[in-house]
Amino acid sequence: MAMRCPTCHKETLGTDKLYRPFCSERCKLIDLDNWLSGRYRIPVPIENPEGTGDPEETEEDDKGERG
Repeated sequence: MAMRCPTCHKETLGTDKLYRPFCSERCKLIDLDNWLSGRYRIPVPIENPEGTGDPEETEEDDKGERG
């Protein structure tokens, strides 16, 4: 069964179980480096810690209370 390496997209047979699904140790290490350095991220919306209103409104309210 032919498949593509997730890193270099080179077609590989997938018979080398040592590096699977990658085609080589090099591609496997490149992928590991991407994970460890934070290049792969899942975007998460930033929420107001209080959970209410717009973050800009909260900042204005805080300024008004102090000054």
